[in-house]
Amino acid sequence: MSNNKSKNDARLKRQMRVRKKVRGTSERPRLNVFKSSRHIHAQIIDDTTGTTLVSASTIAADVKTALDYTGNVEAAKAVGAAIAKKALENDIKTVVFDRNGFLYHGRVKALAEAARENGLSF
Repeated sequence: MSNNKSKNDARLKRQMRVRKKVRGTSERPRLNVFKSSRHIHAQIIDDTTGTTLVSASTIAADVKTALDYTGNVEAAKAVGAAIAKKALENDIKTVVFDRNGFLYHGRVKALAEAARENGLSF
């Protein structure tokens, strides 16, 4: 049990270290990623006003219906494509990527690459 707690503590330390440097503005908002064992979530946030501009996740009906399982790389790619599509509809073209303390590997990397392939630049 203590190993699991220390893993999350290490992630939270990385999150705080990155968050000191990464800020989302109205011109270039922050693309935040959160993952659990079963789902992955992405939000585009304007930190100056503290508002979420666009969000997508494997829980949302538009993404979930196309997936067999929501905790894998294919699901992350679907969420990345969905967040990029919604962002472009709201005239958001460039963002700052915030991996939220997670390593840039696996599902986080798949979401980022799918967002880039669908027109989002960061």
